[in-house]
Amino acid sequence: MEKTIVFIDEGFLDKLSFFLGNQKRLKFDKHNFAKTISQKENLFCEHLFYYTAPPFQGTPPTNDERKRKIGYDRFIESLSRNKKITIREGRCQKTFDKNGNAIFKQKGVDTLITIDLGHLKDDFPEIKTIILVSSDTDFCPAIKDIKERNKIEVILYTYFDKKRNSKFSLSNELISCCSKWKKIEKENFKQ
Repeated sequence: MEKTIVFIDEGFLDKLSFFLGNQKRLKFDKHNFAKTISQKENLFCEHLFYYTAPPFQGTPPTNDERKRKIGYDRFIESLSRNKKITIREGRCQKTFDKNGNAIFKQKGVDTLITIDLGHLKDDFPEIKTIILVSSDTDFCPAIKDIKERNKIEVILYTYFDKKRNSKFSLSNELISCCSKWKKIEKENFKQ
C-alpha cells in the first residue's frame, strides 16, 4: 500500500466536529481519524502533521484560561508521545466584535502548513500523495506548487455547504486546485 502524509488544520476540524456534533464536540482520536481517511483512499498514513494553537492566555490569565491551557497541555503531551505525529503550534489571538464579544482566531497556523508543504519533497521524498484536511483557499498556491514542481497528488478532505458567507462556505478554487476532494461526514469521526 502506498504511503501518505496527512495534514490536519485543527481549527477547521474542531469547528466541523462541533457542527456535526450538534454544538457538542465529537470525541475522536486524531491519529485514527488520519489513518481512517487514508485507508479510504487505499493509502497508508505514514505520518500526521497536526496544526493547532494553544488557548488564549491573558496577562494575567483568568482561571478559565488557566484550566483550558492545562487541558490543552495534557492533550498535546499525550499526542506528542506518538512519533508518527508532528505537532505544529501557532498562537491564539483575542479580538472583539462591534458588540464587545470576544473572538478568538488562530494565527500563524496557515503559514506553518504552507512551510511544511514546501518541504515535503525533501522530508518525505517517497511520498506521491498527501491528504489535506482543511477548507482554506490560502493553501492553493502551495498546493499548485507541489503538484507542478514535485508531482505530488493532493487529496482534499473538507466540508462545505452551499450558503454564501456561512462558516462552511468554500471557494471552488480550493476544490479545483486539488487532485480530488472528499466531503467529511460524521462517520469519518467514528473509530
